[in-house]
Amino acid sequence: MNRSNQSKIGRSKSAGADFLQLRVEEAPPGGLSHWLAERLREAISDGRLPLGTRLPATRQLATELQVSRGVVTEAYQRLTEDGHISGQGRAGTIVVAAPVGIPPAPLGRAERLAFGGGAPHPASTSGGAAAVVAGPGLEVFDAMRALPADIDLTPGVPDLAAFPRAAWLKAERTVLTDLSASAFGYGDPAGTPALRLAVANWLARNRGIKADPADIIIVAGVSQALGLIAQVLRADGITELAVEDPGSLGSRQHLQLWGMETPPIPVDTDGLRVDDLRESGAPAVLVTPAHQFPTGVVLDGERRRELMRWAADGGLIVEDDYDAEHRYDRPPVPALRAMLTEQVIYAGSISKLLAPALRIGWMLPPAKYKEALVGAKRLADLGNAALPQLVIAQLMESGELERQLRYVRRRHRTRRDAMIDAISNHLPTATVHGAAAGLHLTITFDDHPSGVDDLDLAAAALERGIKTQPLSWHSQKPQPPGLVLGYAARTPTEITTAIATIATALKTLK
Repeated sequence: MNRSNQSKIGRSKSAGADFLQLRVEEAPPGGLSHWLAERLREAISDGRLPLGTRLPATRQLATELQVSRGVVTEAYQRLTEDGHISGQGRAGTIVVAAPVGIPPAPLGRAERLAFGGGAPHPASTSGGAAAVVAGPGLEVFDAMRALPADIDLTPGVPDLAAFPRAAWLKAERTVLTDLSASAFGYGDPAGTPALRLAVANWLARNRGIKADPADIIIVAGVSQALGLIAQVLRADGITELAVEDPGSLGSRQHLQLWGMETPPIPVDTDGLRVDDLRESGAPAVLVTPAHQFPTGVVLDGERRRELMRWAADGGLIVEDDYDAEHRYDRPPVPALRAMLTEQVIYAGSISKLLAPALRIGWMLPPAKYKEALVGAKRLADLGNAALPQLVIAQLMESGELERQLRYVRRRHRTRRDAMIDAISNHLPTATVHGAAAGLHLTITFDDHPSGVDDLDLAAAALERGIKTQPLSWHSQKPQPPGLVLGYAARTPTEITTAIATIATALKTLK
């Protein structure tokens, strides 16, 4: 039975729904079901209702539109007959297919970067892959994440499959059981007292840092910390923050985005060259002393003493302690902040301990900068979401996070060993760096007989389904060619396959 003639029954002239911003006054007289079906069909076509979307229940949508339920039922029936939606019992009515003949949406800026301005899939041509690795601009990491790959060796990613879901749910239930209603309101932009206390205790136990919880600032990862630090330092008249070379491209981008100059300071087998830092005249420096990114070098004792003397002469150190807890074949390395308090802004996060998606980290600044950093955090976002902070605090204080760390260390070590074995078997001319700790290895090809361009090698690997990063991305000055290979998120079998594929790609570059 056609219900369209009921379009005037029981509704006001302004009846409408939040869903797709539907307004029934736009419907032609006597054609309400047809109009609704067409609006839904258009939304499926243009992507507003992507595949897998659950449509509102017929009764709910009819109530919002102030029409009879039969009008909505008939519109849904038309789309069901066309094959665009399907009723799936308790799962509701689901979008299962888009109308054919709809022109694809234009590529966005990130996709144009990734695919070389609209080039074919990178597996079918060198153009797209070469465009990705040749120009590491601000969008390159998003573009790379969007590219399909059989095996992703992107560095900096922990074993995400090992995320402690049961422990998280238990901690969340514990938190919610005792949480007061007021805790759901606006809180301290520096973070919840519970997490600041838990982080202070964590740093004392695991990094040898004595900290007052009141001095800790909770942030959305080290990336936000760097942005806040750059803003505050510029306001203090500091416009240069020297960085390690090679050093993290992402960190450099964050600093430069906020107007900081990032002069490169060379890194050798003993870590940052402090003599070059002095010669640069930079008033501040960003370092990763426990496990330098990307080389994996540990800042040795003499260099630490030199850096401390430089700081005592007025220099400021920003310490990114990004993955110091992940060590396998060496004793722990103390944080610089444990020895210096008023010359170090310390930053760490949960990203390598649990998951980057949680977007929770911490800063421990000198007293001079604390209030300015809290103010910058307040203006940035009013503070991190409270509930995840409280859950992480519960995991830290209950000992669950230490148990998780011990568990993933074993898994990571197995995967690290698999990568080293695969490199030895398939890439015998490569030199391995940074194997004693962390979540990645760096390999260089400085002794390869035919010479290697790491941009070309990363592109060739990507064409074969292996995603990695060229070492030159992370360098401001010329470095030996190499690749930065994450292993923590991949199985030993995947790692072996990936390295063998990279070896095949290398043979084509002559």
